[in-house]
Amino acid sequence: IKDLTEAHSYAVLDEGATQLAKKFWPGPLTLVLPRRSGSKISELVSAGLDTVALRAPADPTACRLLELANAPVAAPSANRSGNLSPTTADHVSKNLGDEVALILDGGPCPVGVESTIIDWSVTPPALLRPGGIAAEEIEKETGPLGIPDPLTVRAPGMLPNHYSPVTPVRLNARQCQANEGLLAFGPNPVTGAKVTKNLSPTGDLVEAASNLFAMLHILDTSNCTTIATMSIPEHGLGLAINDRLRRAASERK
Repeated sequence: IKDLTEAHSYAVLDEGATQLAKKFWPGPLTLVLPRRSGSKISELVSAGLDTVALRAPADPTACRLLELANAPVAAPSANRSGNLSPTTADHVSKNLGDEVALILDGGPCPVGVESTIIDWSVTPPALLRPGGIAAEEIEKETGPLGIPDPLTVRAPGMLPNHYSPVTPVRLNARQCQANEGLLAFGPNPVTGAKVTKNLSPTGDLVEAASNLFAMLHILDTSNCTTIATMSIPEHGLGLAINDRLRRAASERK
């Protein structure tokens, strides 16, 4: 959607949700909200639920699309379900090929990970997916966030296996084999890997999040037997990075 005013047309926002949207929109925050009675948004968008997930993006290309469409846009990730998320138009083209008629190229995604999803339809509001806005920043506005029921999938990215490269992923690597690719972090990367990509040589979690999927795409096409990942601090955007890596490493069923 374009803005907070439009959000009120499709969902019920109480004072808390309104203040959160004012603080973080436009930007990588998705709010799951009670669907407004008579909303013109198709129920297919909400998978039959009585809620709707809304976000007002900051990206200029997305904003221009919304302006020209003059309507809300249903925007799933531009990739096959479960695969690595795309952060460039080239990633989309390689994953979806001729199955899409048009790709709008707004340049590389600057944040690098998907939006943070907050379920505002429950009490207390729950963090459904860590993302581009750190949970700590949101909790400054909301107080402690709740923990969602792990058996109930209420948002994209909550499946145990998701964001997965073709190459198997192993976590918290302290050493590497010569046939492995390494996703490193910080000034002292593990040695011995066939290919190494460092999310942030300085240990900057914002830089690491921005590079995450782009570097996973590179390692996934480097003909390595495994992608080994070094440990990432579990705070700030590290929460989102680790969430993506754990799901990428989860056993496929």
